[in-house]
Amino acid sequence: MREKRHAARRAARTAVSSRFVVLTGLSGSGKSQAIRALEDLGYFCVDNLPVALLPMLALLTLRAGTEIARAAVVVDVREGRMLDELPGVYKKLKQMRNLNPVLIFLDAEDDALVRRFSETRRPHPLAPDRSAIEGIREERKRMAPLRRIADHVVDTTRLTVHELRHAFRDVQAGRAPGSQLVVTILSFGFKHGIPVDSDLLFDVRFLPNPHFVPELRAHTGRDRQVKTFLDKSPAKRDFLDHTLNLLRFLVPQYVAEGKTYLTVGIGCTGGRHRSVAIAEALKKGLTGIAGVQLRVRHRDIAVD
Repeated sequence: MREKRHAARRAARTAVSSRFVVLTGLSGSGKSQAIRALEDLGYFCVDNLPVALLPMLALLTLRAGTEIARAAVVVDVREGRMLDELPGVYKKLKQMRNLNPVLIFLDAEDDALVRRFSETRRPHPLAPDRSAIEGIREERKRMAPLRRIADHVVDTTRLTVHELRHAFRDVQAGRAPGSQLVVTILSFGFKHGIPVDSDLLFDVRFLPNPHFVPELRAHTGRDRQVKTFLDKSPAKRDFLDHTLNLLRFLVPQYVAEGKTYLTVGIGCTGGRHRSVAIAEALKKGLTGIAGVQLRVRHRDIAVD
C-alpha cells in the first residue's frame, strides 16, 4: 500500500515538472481524477484528444508561452485503432526540444476495476453489451504496448480517488494557487435571498441589530462603531468562539478531501451590519490554516 502511494507520488512529481503530460491506462483506473488534479495545478487539459493531434497540441504549448505553459492530455482505449499510433507519436514528442513530455500509465487489478464499474453503474467502453470483466481483459491486451513504454506505471488498486488526486496535487514541486482550497466567507442579507453557492450557512440575526440604532444605520459592519456595538454582546463572542472552532476543524478536512472551493455564508436581515462584521471576524480568526486561501465578499453591503 505504502509503495503504491510512493509510486503515485513519483509519477506526480515527474508530471508537475513536465511541460506536456500524456495520461493513459485502463478504464476505471483513475485517469479522470488525475487529469482534474493537473487542471487544478494550472495545466491546460484535454480529455480523449485524437492521437494524431498530439504533436499539434505540443507545438501550440511550446509557442504559446505563458498562455499555455503546460498541457496534459488523456489518451485511452476510446481512440480505437488510432491508439496503435501512440508509441510512434510519443517517440516524436520525446524528440521535441524543451517539451519534456512524460507518459503515465494508470493500472489496477481486475477485481478493483470490476467493483468500480459496478459502483458507478457505467458499462465498460469495450463491453457495452457484455460483462465488465470481458471488456477489462480485452483492454489489457490492447493497452499492453503503452504500458511497456510508459515512464511511470501507477497501480491504483488500493488507492482511493482522493489519495490519487492528492498524489498529483500535493507534491511539493506542484504547489500552486490553483491547488489550494479557496474559502470564501460571504456576507449577505436574507431579505435579498440565500446565496445558492453556499456550502455552509450561518444565521446571525439573533445578534443585536445596528440598523435600529439611528447613529449606526448609515454605517456598515466594516466600521469601528458597528464593531464596538456588537462587541458588547456576549452572544457575539460565544458565536465566534464556537463557529471558529467548528471551521478550524472542518476546513482542514475539506483540504484533505481535495475540495477546491468552499463558500461559508453569513446572513443577517439586510446584509450590511451583523453579517459583514462577523464575516470579517471569521476571516481574521481563520488566517494561517495550511493549504487555504481566504477571501471575504460582502454581497449586499451596498444594497439599501
